[in-house]
Amino acid sequence: MKTIFLQLIFLLFCSGFVSAQTPESNGKIIKLLHSNFTDVNEYEVPGAKIATGNVQIQHDSMYIYCNKAYLFEKDNYVKLFGNVKIIQDDTLQMTSKYAEYNGVDKIAYASGNVVMTSPDSSLKSEKVYYDRNTGIAYYNDHATITNKENTLKSKSGKYYSRELKYEFRTEVVITNPETIIKSNHLDYYEDSGHAYLFGPSTIDNKENHIYTENGFYDTRLNEGKMIQNSFILYDNKRIEADEMYYDEKISYAKGINNVKITDTINNTIATSHFAEVFRANDSVYMTKKPLIEYYTEKDTSYFHAKNIQIVGPDKQRIIKGYPDARMYRTPDMSGKSDSLHYDQKIGLLQLIGKPVVFNGESQLTGDLIHLINNVTTEKLDSLKVLNNAFVIQKDTLGTGYNQAKGINMYGKFIDDEIRQIDLVQNAEMIYYLYDDGVLQGIDKGICSKIVLELEEKKITTATRMINPEGTTYPPEEFPENARKLAGFNWRGDERIYTVDELFTDEELKHDNTAEEEVKENKKINEQPMEIQEKTLNFKRKGKAPNVIKNRDE
Repeated sequence: MKTIFLQLIFLLFCSGFVSAQTPESNGKIIKLLHSNFTDVNEYEVPGAKIATGNVQIQHDSMYIYCNKAYLFEKDNYVKLFGNVKIIQDDTLQMTSKYAEYNGVDKIAYASGNVVMTSPDSSLKSEKVYYDRNTGIAYYNDHATITNKENTLKSKSGKYYSRELKYEFRTEVVITNPETIIKSNHLDYYEDSGHAYLFGPSTIDNKENHIYTENGFYDTRLNEGKMIQNSFILYDNKRIEADEMYYDEKISYAKGINNVKITDTINNTIATSHFAEVFRANDSVYMTKKPLIEYYTEKDTSYFHAKNIQIVGPDKQRIIKGYPDARMYRTPDMSGKSDSLHYDQKIGLLQLIGKPVVFNGESQLTGDLIHLINNVTTEKLDSLKVLNNAFVIQKDTLGTGYNQAKGINMYGKFIDDEIRQIDLVQNAEMIYYLYDDGVLQGIDKGICSKIVLELEEKKITTATRMINPEGTTYPPEEFPENARKLAGFNWRGDERIYTVDELFTDEELKHDNTAEEEVKENKKINEQPMEIQEKTLNFKRKGKAPNVIKNRDE
């Protein structure tokens, strides 16, 4: 008897437990709230309740409206026909010609002119699936999304209703009045308008074309960050770098590590490991091993300094370099100074502050050195050395130095080779005289003007003009301590023979740093970019929830 009683108690407990877990008590049953007509036709639709006219259905916090519905109560499943409208939590709405909904799995399927709307966007497609468990809608038959001023199109994608995020795959296009974005892999946050691109992607607006394989773009503010194989094209200029930042509002771009700016109009290639471009001001600032390569048909000039700035419109560019400015011009001209200033319009290069120029075996120094290009032929035309002008050339057959100095110096180039040097005012010279390779004498003198003539960049004659005074000494009668003019300073160890020699050891360290950072970021850049703080912390203004619950509203 006691055993039977315990069994009854157990059965009652179990039945109570089962009763407590029914879908109805947990709100999981699909409920028919209203319809104009209700019917059951086992022949036409076995197992279904047929509801027709102004149909209203509820499942949890989701409301459904349509013209006709087949409700399979046993399976907790419904098919919906005509003017279907599904509203989820007052914030998500989906309309279509036809839909199905499974109350057990909480998955909806809609087809035929499907429109899904959220507080900030609407999605249109022929077929859409929506999983209420995850809050994810997905499609694979092309869709068009409208979000504020943005129109987005893709072949397939997902919408994360909880994160307000679209995940697009295959043939993605975003258009707005300012920009067109194309990619095959793009995540878009509808509240902030932030887009994350992965794989070959382009961003085009009125004045720029941007390419990247991993990047972020704010469609509202027109600014972005790119970290993989990225470049920007504008006005026949190309900017590329390992990491790039872009702000269209202020016409600004920044590059970090392995920066390269190619300017086909002005025949320049600029490289560094840090650069800022201010397009509206026609300005570029570069540091961390900057190098400007200015090329013509016959030769190329290179400019380097710790900091370089390029300003001015096309064909009127100004290049400024400071401090520790250096230049090298193929095949064998180089120079150094505290700073340099190049004016493209007039072809003038100024070396300022302790300048020195080497041309062939000649060393030129003074307080200020000007090198003037012919802007038509783009060949060297002339030079000026102002104040304390001094030219030195090693005696190629001996150990001495040919020297000449004056207040100012003027030189003339023919076919990019210096052919004549004039030293004026208080001119002095020491010149080694040879005959058949044998030193015959050393000429020392003063005058108001000295003219040096050169062939193959070597001094061949030295002529004193205007009140000349001088003596030619036998070599053995000319003491060593008298063979250098006052102010003599041979700086041959500063001569630059190749482009690589333009850089100090300190500047070369930037290459090592960039290489280490590239290696460190390689694996990171092979994955889609991490979500930026500005996306995670974006605060919506004036959130407008969807409060439609009645079909007629």
